[in-house]
Amino acid sequence: MDGTQLMQAAQTHICETYTRHDLVLVRGSGCRLWDADGREYLDFVGGIAVCNLGHCPDDLADVLSRQARQLVHVSNLYYTEPQVRCRAPHRLLLRDKVFFGNSGAEANEAAIKLARKYSRERHGAAATGSSP
Repeated sequence: MDGTQLMQAAQTHICETYTRHDLVLVRGSGCRLWDADGREYLDFVGGIAVCNLGHCPDDLADVLSRQARQLVHVSNLYYTEPQVRCRAPHRLLLRDKVFFGNSGAEANEAAIKLARKYSRERHGAAATGSSP
């Protein structure tokens, strides 16, 4: 499927939640991307903060590949060694515990609950507008 056919298929089968650019990207390396016609671009978007390490870094690809051969995803209902060993986030925040979430909505919900808990502990139930 060439670039034009791919864009037409996308318009037919994918909800239009964003206005897309007429650009079909096919590969990336570091901060560079290439389109279906072989043109090279510098990526200043970084996958909207998803690819802030660049595209296809060898070390990351190796780690992801190894992990995908063991477990791709495990719910927080169960224990895994990599999750317990992952101490970097809370070390950076100087906290004792870390919260693992599966989505932005879950992260926002946790942030609201933590703010309410902090406010209740610091200022009492009246500060949050809820009963204890």
